[in-house]
Amino acid sequence: MSLSQSPAPQSEIWHGTTILTVRKGGKVVIGGDGQVSIGQTVIKGNARKVRKLGKGQGAHEVIGGFAGATADAFTLFERLEAKLEQYPGQLTRACVELAKDWRTDRYLRRLEAMMIVADREVSLVLTGTGDVLEPESGVMAIGSGGNYALAAARALADSEHDAETIVRRSLAIAADICVYTNHNVTIETLGS
Repeated sequence: MSLSQSPAPQSEIWHGTTILTVRKGGKVVIGGDGQVSIGQTVIKGNARKVRKLGKGQGAHEVIGGFAGATADAFTLFERLEAKLEQYPGQLTRACVELAKDWRTDRYLRRLEAMMIVADREVSLVLTGTGDVLEPESGVMAIGSGGNYALAAARALADSEHDAETIVRRSLAIAADICVYTNHNVTIETLGS
């Protein structure tokens, strides 16, 4: 790189993660790998990108996973938790309100992350462009290995496997293909 060239933007050098959700048999599962990379270097292999959100109990439990810049994702998780306190038991409404803020707030617009969140009723993907999307057929993935995990999960969706097994197998397939995804998996489950 010559001195006159500027370095690549953060979004081009930070890579990593695969987050997948599957809703099947009365359960919703979100899983993600633990790799964080900068360029061609693995910085951390056991990051926890999937977690329970807020103080919800029972029917109001919410789980989520993120892809993108870690600090940005934590900011978004905190904002979503505040929206969930404002709209208890209304995940869709909380997500729509967050997406409005994310799209219009000058600070939030610069955040580089995506999220998958779910409660017992609905699974949603949130993006910085204001999207709040419900997955088709209960399966959705984000991140660098998201397309690989999504394809594997769709292929396994009609099998006898339960949601957690589908998530684990699909993330393993993504980790075998995507260099920014590893086999260190975190899983969160809701439902009976």
